[in-house]
Amino acid sequence: MLIDVTTAYTAVMDTVRDFGIEQLPFTAVTGRILREPVLSDRDFPPYDRVMMDGIAINYESFGKGQTVFGVEDIQAAGMPRKQLSNTANCIEVMTGAIMPELTDTVIQYEHLTATEHEGFKRFTINAGVEKGQHIHRQGSDAAAGQLVIPAGTLLSAAEVGVLASVGKALVNVSRLPRVAVIATGDELVPVTETPDVHQVRISNSYSLAAALKELGINAECYHVHDNEAAIRQLFESLKHADVWICTGAVSAGKYDHLPLVLEQMGMQQIFHKVQQRPGKPFLFGRFENGPVVFALPGNPVSGFMCCYRYVLPWLRACLQYAAPPVPYAVLGTDINFTAPLTYFLPVRLHPVANGQLEALPPPYHGSGDLAALLQADGFLELPPEKSVFPKGSSYPVWKFR
Repeated sequence: MLIDVTTAYTAVMDTVRDFGIEQLPFTAVTGRILREPVLSDRDFPPYDRVMMDGIAINYESFGKGQTVFGVEDIQAAGMPRKQLSNTANCIEVMTGAIMPELTDTVIQYEHLTATEHEGFKRFTINAGVEKGQHIHRQGSDAAAGQLVIPAGTLLSAAEVGVLASVGKALVNVSRLPRVAVIATGDELVPVTETPDVHQVRISNSYSLAAALKELGINAECYHVHDNEAAIRQLFESLKHADVWICTGAVSAGKYDHLPLVLEQMGMQQIFHKVQQRPGKPFLFGRFENGPVVFALPGNPVSGFMCCYRYVLPWLRACLQYAAPPVPYAVLGTDINFTAPLTYFLPVRLHPVANGQLEALPPPYHGSGDLAALLQADGFLELPPEKSVFPKGSSYPVWKFR
């Protein structure tokens, strides 16, 4: 029995599960979801920090009219804190250094004129000065113990820098699932072989595995022939996996053994066949205390579309990514599609006025036309209740590029 796309998507998302937590070095967490709050271990910054190369003075002297200051010492970044002994003098300071004691204002070199007399260096201030200028105050970014990165954050290069700054060397993140991608078919041969005229190289499983790398998931790829016993044997060996993504052998042909084998092995079938093109034979189910199964059609565009419409959103939810909004695009040409199915049309996307995306279909010869994806950026989702889709009308687009 066919179910519609919305019902299928809801059924998939109802099975979202947590794969747990793993601890990684902070240098290995880019692109992962944080599963613990990160607190500042001390004030941010931890001291009053010089923001400009120049001199540090006690503003009171300048306020009384003094503009020429003799240099007592130099305070570089990383040096222990020094002290101004005479408030009529100054200390040269470098960006990142701690403010010397008894100083409270920094004047950059660009606003100074340097002179030297008998080995004694002086600076004359030749611009206006505000008390406390060019100082990054201790604790102004975060106080010790303050939350700096909340749990659930998608960790980027910016967060890695903060993790390093607070000494968070080991980080709890969402564990990535163990995923097996299984291609079925007697017509398939390894990539390194030269196919016979009746054969093709394995490609579906590699494009699906490559899509999973967007989430940092390294899937294991397998190939099995159209043989019930061989399929069952392979599946039995993969029960340790969290997710099976199968491609091929799910339709109604005499060699489409996958649905029967999965049923015999005890998989709970949630649905089989969706009111969509491409991807109509899509089968979805799960094993109790075992893997979730996405059994996708063997036609390459069908499986690829299902991956971006169902598999990747499910995996993002399992890993606790915030669901990104689905963008819309406007058709750049009229489209007619009379079948009462949701039509996922490969389209090339072009930015146009008002921040919109325009969608134009490339030459496309159906769900077996893998090469069409080279000229496309995503799938425009056209609803089943219409048959005419005029230029300028807007629809959701599932981007893969």
